[in-house]
Order: sequence, then C-alpha cells, then structure tokens
Amino acid sequence: MKLSDGFDARRLRPRSASSWRTRLGAALAALLATFGILLSMAGIAALLGQHSVLGPLNESTVAASLFAVIGLALLYVGVMLWRRCRRRARHANDLNMAPHLLKRRD
Repeated sequence: MKLSDGFDARRLRPRSASSWRTRLGAALAALLATFGILLSMAGIAALLGQHSVLGPLNESTVAASLFAVIGLALLYVGVMLWRRCRRRARHANDLNMAPHLLKRRD
C-alpha cells in the first residue's frame, strides 16, 4: 500500500494526558495494599497469641479477627485500585483504532 504525502502516524495515537494522576493513584494504592498487609499480619499474630502486637487494642479475639478482616479488605482494594491505575496508564499509549481492526491476542 502506498502512503500518501499527508499521512501522519502520530494522528493514530491519542493525545496522552499527563500521567501524574495515574502515578499518584498507583502510589496511593500501593500504600493502601501495604497498610492492609501490615494490619492483617497484626490481626493474625494477635489471633495466634502474640498479645503485644496490638497493645491495648487486643482485648478480645473479636477485635483481632476484625483487624485481620479489615486488613485483608484493604489489601484487596489496594491491589484492585493499583491494577486499574496501571491498566489506565498502559491504555493511554494504544493506537486509536477500532477494536475489530486490531490483531487478536489469544
């Protein structure tokens, strides 16, 4: 296929917005996941009998199990948010073409 003189490949790519929002979102999501890991580890350690982990908050097994569950929930939310920010940052560099024209990756 012969390329015309007016063809510019840069028009196929969309204008990329500044990526500081996605980077900041990914950093906050990583911090959220890290905090979730630490909180769930503290809750599990309190359940296993290390009572000095949570200090005065470790009054019952219900509180320790609540810390573990909240920590796992924060970990899940942080990982999902991080994956969404990463996916959004990668799709900014894709070609701006119709999906049925792109090559399928199976």
